[in-house]
Parts: sequence; structure tokens; C-alpha cells
Amino acid sequence: MKSHISVRLKYLAMVCGIELKTTDHMKKILTPVNRNIILAALFIMLTGNLSLFKRLLEIYPLSLENLPFLLSLTMFFTLATMLFLLLISYGRTTRWILAFFLIASSQAAYYMDQYGVVIDTVMIDNIVQTNAQEAAGLLNLNLVVRTLVLGLIPAWLALRYKPVIQSFKIELKSRILILLVLIMTLLAVVAPFTAGYASFIREHKITRMFANPIYFTYSGILYAVQKFKSTEVTALKRTATDTVEIGNKLKNELIILVVGETARADRFSLNGYTKETNPELRKQGVVSLTDVSACGTSTGESVPCMFSVMKRKHFDRQDALHIENALDVLAKNGVQILWRDNNSDSKGVAVRMQYEDFKSPTLNPVCDEECRDIGMLSGLDKFITAKGNKDILVVLHQMGNHGPEYYRRYPKEFERFTPTCKSSDLKNCTQQEIDNAYDNAILYTDFFLSQVIDFLKKYDDQYETAMLYVSDHGESLGEHGIYLHAAPYIVAPKEQTHIPAIVWMGQHFDYKIDQLNPYRDYPLSHDDLFCMLLVGFEMDSKTCEARRNVLFQNQDFKSTREK
Repeated sequence: MKSHISVRLKYLAMVCGIELKTTDHMKKILTPVNRNIILAALFIMLTGNLSLFKRLLEIYPLSLENLPFLLSLTMFFTLATMLFLLLISYGRTTRWILAFFLIASSQAAYYMDQYGVVIDTVMIDNIVQTNAQEAAGLLNLNLVVRTLVLGLIPAWLALRYKPVIQSFKIELKSRILILLVLIMTLLAVVAPFTAGYASFIREHKITRMFANPIYFTYSGILYAVQKFKSTEVTALKRTATDTVEIGNKLKNELIILVVGETARADRFSLNGYTKETNPELRKQGVVSLTDVSACGTSTGESVPCMFSVMKRKHFDRQDALHIENALDVLAKNGVQILWRDNNSDSKGVAVRMQYEDFKSPTLNPVCDEECRDIGMLSGLDKFITAKGNKDILVVLHQMGNHGPEYYRRYPKEFERFTPTCKSSDLKNCTQQEIDNAYDNAILYTDFFLSQVIDFLKKYDDQYETAMLYVSDHGESLGEHGIYLHAAPYIVAPKEQTHIPAIVWMGQHFDYKIDQLNPYRDYPLSHDDLFCMLLVGFEMDSKTCEARRNVLFQNQDFKSTREK
């Protein structure tokens, strides 16, 4: 048994670059179990915290002046990791706990290093809600090799060579002594730099989020607590109960709302992008709203938020489950609603509505290597005909620009910008290849939206028709070393929060292009969608009173308020 322990310690020590020398006194403090925990902590610090050290060096560039504080920070995070693992690992469960954290830390490190993301509650929610197809899109050789070498093999060693467990008294005494030594060392490391730590803690919260495995463990616990709260909706809190129809109802409304995925405003040529990514929409007489902000940086946060009456600053996903959203209010006032989804799902928004899944060929007739957004228009005529002379809202939830495999988000004929990135590991591609693949996906969205407009034109004489497109959030494409999305909102770059919004209106719709054009550069956000939908269906509520000057511009509303 001792030889097995020795082999394992020497392997981990070799990987960590540590020479093991233990005196008899140290052996009394460092029992085999404690020794394994400390080695695992050192291994994780050296192999799983490259992003943390990279960001520390960005804040405090390597110099003689900064070197003492950098060493102190390194010691601080290392000692904190040791303390964390020592506090949660006990007895025979220790090897399983260490194996778990060795694997989990290798995964967290990969995504932080490759994409510049942090593993917070939003990212954990994304992971939980990721389906098999999305997960497959993230697989690549780099991930497999890194998981094997830095995760699975160390975890196997932790499981294979069981430490000799001393008596409870010896283990307890040893654990207390090592914890006291580490705490005293930690205090000694921090004491000379209290002013520096005060500044670091106050000003650099995002950097601390890269501490692996402490922060993702904290986020996991917080996520679990949130999920264990009661989510059973026994009674919905009513919203906008004073909603009334206004105006002369000459024709019913037919509105298609397209919820985009991972599109950023600065990649639309309608907003000034140098590449022509919107050739079809440019022909359709649309209005592009240029200053629209998302209320989240992930689908799981943004989609329920944009349909909620709560504003971004006060939005809570769990609370939102118990409050009527915009679709509920519209449905109660006679609007026929259909949600078609080519993404993950509606994130709880459409649970009380007619819902159709277009992610498979069962309903979607346009599928090659994946099912295409354009397929969501199939059979829509039948739904509209069946609803007869009623107001209709159709929500189409796109696959859009879902990353990192942007090249899969469009058919081959839309690959007009080349060369393109053909990998899920974006750091293996040039910036030009990433941009081209992403822009081709925007080009396909342009085509899809133009087809939605052409579909609505068929009903222009029968209904008041309109299309509204708004993305759920944006995407980082390597700016500042960050990729993908789901950054904490407080520090999220503009690329993840500045989103495109496109409006098209038919000949009988209450609004006209001339009425909307003066507001194309007006600051808007997902917070406005609730009232935009009510206004689109000629409904008024005191809930929307604050946005009257912007949203209530058609003549029906003006004449009603003047009475």
C-alpha cells in the first residue's frame, strides 16, 4: 500500500514540479489523506488556473514593483484552494471528492482558457439546458486530450491508490493542525498587502470569478439553492389587468415575432457594418432599431426576461415563473398564440401556449446536417386559416448564430464570406475565419427574415401584418480574449448586450414607416418588448404608461387619448 501511495505522490509531484521531502514531524501533520488533498490542490492550481493567472498579470504586469503582490496573490489562491478541499474532504469519501474536482476543474479550465467565460450560475444553467446536439458541437480534440491528461488520469490515480486512513483521533488532530498552519500562513501572506487586497477585492470581482475550483463550486451551490426553491406554479400573479383594446378594429392583427439567437447589432449591414450581411432585408423596407440592449447575456436569462413585465434590474427567473408574461396577457385578451422553436425551448415563457418543436425532421421539413430556421414557416398557413377572423401572434425562436460552430448554422450556399472557421475550438482559427463564419450565419438570418416578410405579404389584404425581430443576446468573437456569451451582465462587453432589432409593417398596420423612423436610434431594450406587443395588438394599459411617447405614436392611440 505504501508503495502505491508513493507512486501516486511521485506522479502528481512530478506533474506539479514539486520535490517531496517530509520529516518525521511533518509526517505526523501530513497524514496520507491530507497529503493527497494538498497535492490535488497544487495540481489544480498549476493546471486549472491559467485564466486566473493571465488576468492577474493583465491587472498587475510583471515587474519588480508588482512581483511581491503577485506572489502574495498566487499564495493566497493556492492556500485558499487547499483550505477548501481540506474542509470538504473526509475519510473514505476523500478520493471520490478529489476525483470529481480533478475532472470538473479540468473542464472548467478548458472553457475559461479557450473562451474567456466564467462558470457562474448563468453558465451552469446553460450547461444544464444544453442538449446533446449542442454538446456535440463543443467537442474537439483539444478538449478530449486535455480532459484525459489533466482530468481523467489524475482522477483515476486518486481513485486507484487508496490512502491509508489513520484512527479518527489522529486524522482529526492532523486536520486541525494543517488547517491552523494554512490559516496562519494565509494571514501572513495577506498582512503586508492589505491595501492591495482591499483594492483587488473591490475593483476586480470578475478576476476572482476565474478561481478554479472555488468559484464554480460556489456558483453550483447557489444554482442548486435557486432550483430547490419551489417552482410549482399554483396561481399566477396577474399582470396588466386593466388592459383594454383601443382604436378602430377594421382588421385583425397578424404579427410574427422572431426571437433571434446570438446575433449582435454591429454585424448587420443595416446598422453600418462594412460587409453586406443584409442584402434581402434592405429590399423589404424595414426599420432597423440601432440602439437596443439585451436584458441578459444568455438565452436562459434573456428570453424569459424579454417577455416579463419586470425590468432587467429587478428580473428574477424564479419569480417570473409565478407572474403572467406578455403572452399570457395577450392570450387573455383574445390573441391566438403559437410558439415554434428551433432552439432549445421557450425557457418557461410558452408553457401555457400552443408549442411546436422544430428541432427535428418530425415537424421541420428543412433539415440537412441540422434543422433550418426556414422550416418553421412550413404549415403556418394552416394554423392561420384555422384561427379565422382573430388576432394572431406567431413566435419563431431561431437557432440563429448559436456558437461556437457558426459554420453549421447556415446551408452551404450561404457561405459567401471565406475562408471560414470549421472548428468548435475558435482559438484554432484566425480572426478572419471566425468573423466570416459568424457573418455567413447573419446572412442566413437575413434570408430567413426576408422570407418571413414575404410570407406575411400574402395576408396583407386580410390582416394588419407586421414582423418584429429581436435577438436574445449578442456574442463575443475574440474581443479582449473573450468568446461566446453568458458573461456576468455587470461586466459583459457591449458585443454581448448590443443586439439587433428589425421591424417590418404591412400596408394596413397601425404604424407607418414615417412614424417609426424618427425613433430608429432611440435607446430601447428588452424591457420595452412587453409594451411593444400590447401596442402592436392595439391594447393599452397603465403598465405601459412610462413608454407612451415612444411606443404610442399611431393615430388610433392619439385620438383615443385626446377624447
